[in-house]
Amino acid sequence: MMRHWFSARVLLLVGLVMVMAGYGTAWSAHTARADEAKPPAKKEPWKPEDFIFSESVGQYRISPDAKWLVWVKSAGDKDKDARISNLYLSSLTETREIALTRGTDQNNQPRWSPDGEKIAFISTRARPKPKPETAPMQIWVIDAHGGESWPLTELAHAPKQIEWLDKDTLVYSAEEDPALYEQEMKKKKDDSEVVDDADHEPPVRLYKINVKDNKIMRLTTNTDWIETFELSPDKKYAVASHAKSLHYAFDQKVRPVVILHDVGSGQEKQVLADLRIRPEGFQWALDNSGFYIATPFSTDARFMTAGINIVYFYDLASGRASQVNLDWENGLGFEMQRVPGGFVALLAAGSHDEPAFYSKEGATWKRHPIAGDHAKNMETLSMSEDGKTIAYVSSNASKLPQLYRAQLDAGKIVSPVQVTKLNEGLVNGRTYSKTEIIHWKGAGDENVEGILYYPANYEEGKKYPLTTAIHGGPQGSDKDLWGESWAYPIQLLTQRGSFVLRPNYHGSNNYGLKWSESICCGKYYDLETPDINAGVDYLIGKGVVDADKIATMGWSNGSILSTSLITTYPARYKVASVGAGDIEWISDWGNVSFGESFDAYYFGKSPMQDPQLYIDKSPFFKMDKVQAPVLIFHGTADTNVPPAQSWSYFRVLQFYGKVPVKFVVFPGEPHGPRKLTHQMRKVEEEVAWFDKYFFKTPKPDSEAVKEGSPLEAMFRTKSLARSGSNYGAAVTVKGKSVLVPEVVLRGDLEIGRFEVTRAQVAEFNKNYKIEPGTENYPANGVTFDQAKAYAAWLSKTTGQTWRVPNESEVSALHEKKDGENTLDYWAGYALNPDDTARVQKKLSELPGNAPLLKPVGSFPGQGKENEELIFDLGGNVAEWVITSDGKGKALGGSADQPTDPRASHEPGAAYIGVRVVRGDLKPK
Repeated sequence: MMRHWFSARVLLLVGLVMVMAGYGTAWSAHTARADEAKPPAKKEPWKPEDFIFSESVGQYRISPDAKWLVWVKSAGDKDKDARISNLYLSSLTETREIALTRGTDQNNQPRWSPDGEKIAFISTRARPKPKPETAPMQIWVIDAHGGESWPLTELAHAPKQIEWLDKDTLVYSAEEDPALYEQEMKKKKDDSEVVDDADHEPPVRLYKINVKDNKIMRLTTNTDWIETFELSPDKKYAVASHAKSLHYAFDQKVRPVVILHDVGSGQEKQVLADLRIRPEGFQWALDNSGFYIATPFSTDARFMTAGINIVYFYDLASGRASQVNLDWENGLGFEMQRVPGGFVALLAAGSHDEPAFYSKEGATWKRHPIAGDHAKNMETLSMSEDGKTIAYVSSNASKLPQLYRAQLDAGKIVSPVQVTKLNEGLVNGRTYSKTEIIHWKGAGDENVEGILYYPANYEEGKKYPLTTAIHGGPQGSDKDLWGESWAYPIQLLTQRGSFVLRPNYHGSNNYGLKWSESICCGKYYDLETPDINAGVDYLIGKGVVDADKIATMGWSNGSILSTSLITTYPARYKVASVGAGDIEWISDWGNVSFGESFDAYYFGKSPMQDPQLYIDKSPFFKMDKVQAPVLIFHGTADTNVPPAQSWSYFRVLQFYGKVPVKFVVFPGEPHGPRKLTHQMRKVEEEVAWFDKYFFKTPKPDSEAVKEGSPLEAMFRTKSLARSGSNYGAAVTVKGKSVLVPEVVLRGDLEIGRFEVTRAQVAEFNKNYKIEPGTENYPANGVTFDQAKAYAAWLSKTTGQTWRVPNESEVSALHEKKDGENTLDYWAGYALNPDDTARVQKKLSELPGNAPLLKPVGSFPGQGKENEELIFDLGGNVAEWVITSDGKGKALGGSADQPTDPRASHEPGAAYIGVRVVRGDLKPK
């Protein structure tokens, strides 16, 4: 969960890095032309893969001449079970797109060389003859005009950040090469870890590399860990954030420091030491006069866990810093970009961000609002060096993101042009829920804001179910931006007829300092829970929500608050889906990477100071109140919320036994699943849970139906094969044509080549109904007496002896069942008893009383060399034989039973027929 104030930013960065992948050597380009007239796309229902495999754009940068834009497109790859990405170039002067890389490796951090001739990036693509013990991720370079990319490094530790120093030199940060200690551990294959082992954690330093000869020089010899750095425009300085403690995230005792490095001389000095800051990013002024630094601000004396973002400017000449007056109560949003005369920023404004230009006027700054298309729907932005061209990603809660380019003229975005055409199949092929920003009175009678998604089938005057989808953090927020994901597949709920409310409760970011800090110091749960429930009350009061149909879902802190809802208002919430959330706080404190800085901040004390407080805050001790069926998810490698929390959640509900509960574990996954198979499993389990317990439309069990099997195809089409041919000889008897079964020899036995067909039985029994097209199917639902009666009729009609065979003379023929029309064929695999039961239960969905039958002779026949073939002995219908005591017995395989040799199988009555033999029984 995003459990420290800057986590939203950190997780977004991590997400971008993780999804950026792909490589290639060939260029491809196309120039867009006017689209030909096309019929409107057919609207299809939303599916889980729409969110998990969708395309996204990020890490875009404008070229030095402002004519090109390099960006990264990410998409899910089924074969890799991960998101991959590739680099693209888009023209800023015409409609043209060029694919720089192809493939399924990770490529990210594209950086233009100062002359615009080359692009550096980091990638996991395969290198020719790589050295052993080198990291998968390395620095690569590609000519911006085309050609092959080439690897620049073979580092033992992957590069973390890259920037150009000049047209031939890159600066990068990376862990120092392995010390003897690390080398010895690798030799021993010892993967043990010592927690917070500062003595052996490799320092992160700055290096430079020449792109012509690959020569590397160390720029710093620091013994700490550089987190991020920024080069000055004249390339004389690098300002960097240095971590001084490996457990700062846990306790926030030793903050990072800011070091100004002289790139030429190697000298360095600490700056901003008198300020209480935690560097979140740097931007140098274009005139080299100094740099801007973004940092969190909190009124808490110890922690910076919750607060707002503010900006300082460090003046290089005076060596002093001053706070930039943003003239904006909510503080800085996500983005800040330098331009001539100042910087452009996105400012926190609740459910959206406000773009603004800040001009430096002497020792102060003045805010100038930016207006125009998409101004209130920007996710991120990038500016050209001259400040005239802007690139940005825009979306809203009902519109997929796209990358745009535009001009910034006199404080207005003008001439916007869409650059990307991501997810074209989804853009026009899906129905998007209507959304609106709503407000209601929450805890303390304060105004709460949220995003409301309407049911796809909404009609005014009707009442609908409602699901609260609660964001993590609590220092996160939901904006009027596209927010669908594996964690929150909103459209899947709205198309099922539910409203979805995404509330920005007390403690959310983007709403100012007071709101952000409101739940600190022991107030955690006290304001957020009633906020969300009041939003439900508001919608019920508006007459649009059915008060008896309320559900909740959330991941991380959203899970925590969903659990609070079902324990505080147990009768209201009918279903819950929760992922990676806490329910017991004492054990949380020491088992996560930021236990003290989160728990002690929001609860006001550590568990050692007040263990009873932690018990009182823990829903674990209130789980006997829960009335909602609960679905739980967690990854086993989560360091944000201990996996044991979900085990306790599962076990305590199991202990009380009052409600259905299901726990899905994702092996090796961190706070959120990265494997696409795990993401799909999460969404599919969640939708099935809601279908069963909330929408009351459970899908029949189909887990034993294999994708691509004949049975799956039959369920999908709900249709049966038809054939009108007849197997048998038409013999004229007393002036009438009679279909006589064809026989072959097996020793002295003349046995039917095929099972008796429906057409043949219909001649005997005029009341026997045959669906048109199934005349050549085996007669089924035949009783033992009917089988004998048919043989007797055939004997009388033909003047020949026909009979039901004795078990002793045909049992050996029926032993082979492989490759026949059995339930294994339909399932596409060898069924065990459990899957057999599942499949047989599901067969009731198919039309007809014996839908698995096929025309006789559809499968390969049996017979030795020089023998005529006999068909369907091991499948289709089981066949009546006469036992030694004169009774009837159904022998052989049938389409409704598996071939499992370790079990005996009784065919259903609808899957029993007959095969006749000709001639008298031969004496032994």
